[in-house]
Amino acid sequence: MPPGQPGRGVAGDVRQTRGVRTIHVIGIGAGDPEQLTLQAVGALRSTDVFFVLDKGEAKADLVRLRREMLETHVPEGTYRIVEARDPERDRSAGGAAYSPAVGDWRSARAGIYERLIAEELGEDESGAFLVWGDPALYDSTLGILEEILERGSVTFAYDVVPGISSVSSLVARHRTGLNRVARPVQITTGRRLAEGFPEDADDVVVMLDAHQAFRRYADQDIDIYWGAYLGTPDEILASGPIAEAAPRIERLRAEARERKGWIMDTYLLRRNPGDR
Repeated sequence: MPPGQPGRGVAGDVRQTRGVRTIHVIGIGAGDPEQLTLQAVGALRSTDVFFVLDKGEAKADLVRLRREMLETHVPEGTYRIVEARDPERDRSAGGAAYSPAVGDWRSARAGIYERLIAEELGEDESGAFLVWGDPALYDSTLGILEEILERGSVTFAYDVVPGISSVSSLVARHRTGLNRVARPVQITTGRRLAEGFPEDADDVVVMLDAHQAFRRYADQDIDIYWGAYLGTPDEILASGPIAEAAPRIERLRAEARERKGWIMDTYLLRRNPGDR
């Protein structure tokens, strides 16, 4: 069976293979400790080494939340934590330079992960990466692990535990559905939204929008459901027609970023019938 498909995705099944390092990629939800699934808790308790990337002082609370989850759900003394510094990404790169910049950053991360697995994980041990939200939605971990396996210098099996994504958390907090009857929904990025509203979807979830691309559509009959720091004590929500909500969201976003030094937000745009 291929290394990336070790079984049915249950952590305990993979650990039966002796002499092979095992990696659990565990979705830990959008920030609320209560969003951990029972499968995620089981995977946490079957892990010997947790790999955590330090993103700097501004985002230290992301590391703290991970540590609190471990302290709550995993018996003390049964695991160890290994931290490494996350490589910097060139966030000024735009246009044709954007994809190469992301590729360079992912390769740098792969080098760090490769070293951690080779040096910090015994052949009969299991390690884990705790992924914010869901590992399958706008996260690089799975691609990075495949890149490491392709390099061939270290071997391991890995499984994936799904998590509650920021998308699911967003619509739940706004008490709305992700899509409407017989209509598609599209998930995209702020960079793509800035190029134009998707033609084939009236319900669009936008992630990774550092420049508030929704402002471009303030003259259209579109509602926005916005949330930042979803599932955490700092959670902020706002909704309404874009024309009315945009100034409020801009102010809330700027204040939050100034206060915390970073922001993690997402939103749903819902175009009303006839506004095409």
